[in-house]
Amino acid sequence: MAAPPPPRPHPDSLIDAVAAGQLDGLTETAWIEVIRKMDEVYSDLIRYEVDLEQKNTALAQAQQFIASVIASMSDILVVCDNKGRIQQVNPALLGLTGFITDDLVGQPLTVLFDDDDARVFRPNGIVAEHEARLRDSHGGYTDPVTMNCSPRLDRQRRLPGMVIVGRPVGELRRAYEALNLAHLDLQNAQQQLIQAEKMASLGRLVAGVAHELNNPISFVYGNVHTLSRYRERLARYLDAIHGGVEGEEREVLRRQLRIDDLLGDLQPLIEGTLEGAQRVTEIVKNLRRLSFVNPAERQHFNLAEVLRNAVHWVLKSAKPGIGFDDHMPAELLVEGMEGPLHQVMVNLAQNAVDALEDHPNPLISVSGRHIGEKVVLVVRDNGPGIDSAHLLKVFDPFFTTKPVGKGTGLGLWVSWSIIRDHGGVIEAANAPDGGAAFTIILPAG
Repeated sequence: MAAPPPPRPHPDSLIDAVAAGQLDGLTETAWIEVIRKMDEVYSDLIRYEVDLEQKNTALAQAQQFIASVIASMSDILVVCDNKGRIQQVNPALLGLTGFITDDLVGQPLTVLFDDDDARVFRPNGIVAEHEARLRDSHGGYTDPVTMNCSPRLDRQRRLPGMVIVGRPVGELRRAYEALNLAHLDLQNAQQQLIQAEKMASLGRLVAGVAHELNNPISFVYGNVHTLSRYRERLARYLDAIHGGVEGEEREVLRRQLRIDDLLGDLQPLIEGTLEGAQRVTEIVKNLRRLSFVNPAERQHFNLAEVLRNAVHWVLKSAKPGIGFDDHMPAELLVEGMEGPLHQVMVNLAQNAVDALEDHPNPLISVSGRHIGEKVVLVVRDNGPGIDSAHLLKVFDPFFTTKPVGKGTGLGLWVSWSIIRDHGGVIEAANAPDGGAAFTIILPAG
C-alpha cells in the first residue's frame, strides 16, 4: 500500500522552507508565485465581503424606505401573486377592515371581496375606478371603496402578480364637495367683482348722464311752463267769447292777449317738447344698455354707434378741452350682448381720459374697419403711454398704476373677460407716435 502524500505546508512554513533550502523538486520562484496568487485571492475575498456588506446595508435601507412609504399611505394597498393570493397589505387596509396581517397573507382575494368583485381584478388587466365594499373582521362590510388595479412586472417583464390601490368613496365625495363649494365661491366672487366694476363704471358716468338729461328736461320744463301761460290766455279769451263779447271789444282783447302770436308759437313749442322727450327716451335707452337685464340675449347691433356713445358720455363727465377724433365708419355690425360691450368701450374711454389728466393738448381718437370676417376697433390717446414693464400686466385683476381711490384694477380685466366671451381678443400697446392704443378684434355680425 502506497504511503500517503506528505501534508501541504502552510504558506508561512513554505516561505521558511524556501529560506532554509528544504524544498525538494520545486524551485524557489514557483513557490513564491503560488504564495502571491493566494494573497491576491484572499484580498479579493476581503473586498467581495466588504462590497456584499455595503449592498446588504443598502438593501436593508431600501426595504426600510419602501416599508415606511407603504405604512404612510392613506390609500389602501393589496399586493397579490398571479393566482390572486394576497402577498402584502398596508396598515391603511388593516385599519379599515380590522384584520391583522396574518389573517390575509396567503389567502385568496375572496377573503376581502365578494366573488363578483374578486373576479374583476386580474394580473394581466388594468381596472380603473371600480367601486366595491371590503369584508371586515366582524363579518360585515366597509363603506364603498374606489379600487384601481394594475399588473406588477418583475425584472424579466413577467407578470408575477398585481397591485390593487383604493380609497374610500366617502373621502372622495367630501373632496369633490369641497372642490365644488370652492368653485361656487370663486364664481360668486368673480360675479361680485364684475358687478363692482360695473357700478364703478356707472359712477364715473353719473356726471355725464346728469348733463345729458339736464338739457332736454330743462327744455321740456320751459316749454311746458310757456304752454301753461298760453293756456291761461286762451281760456280767458274763450271765456270772453262765450260771455257774449263781440265786435271791437273782442278784437281789443285778442290783441291784448296776443292770441295770434300765441297760436303761431304753439306748433314750435309742441315740436320742441316732443324733441326733448325723445332725447330723454334715447338717454334712458342708452342707460339700459348697462343694466345687463338679460345677459344671455345676443343680437346684431352697430358697434360703431356703441363706441361713439360711450366716448360721448365719458367726455361729458371729464374736464373740458379733451379733443375727440372720430375715424369710425357709419356702421360696424357685430353679434353679441350690447350692454357688456358698451361697458368695455366706457372702460377704455375712461382710461384714456385718466391718462390725459395732465396733458396740455389731450386727444382721444377712435377708428374701426372690417378685415375679412372680423371687426377691428382701436381706441388711442396721446398721453404718456404704458410702461413696457406693465404691458403684460394691464389685463391682470387688481393691477393698476392709478393712486389709491382712483382705480379698482378691475376695469381692463373685466373688459378682457367680456371680449373673450364674445370670441374676440383685446390687446394693449404703445402707439409709434406716443400714447396708448387698445385694439379689439371681434367676429363680424
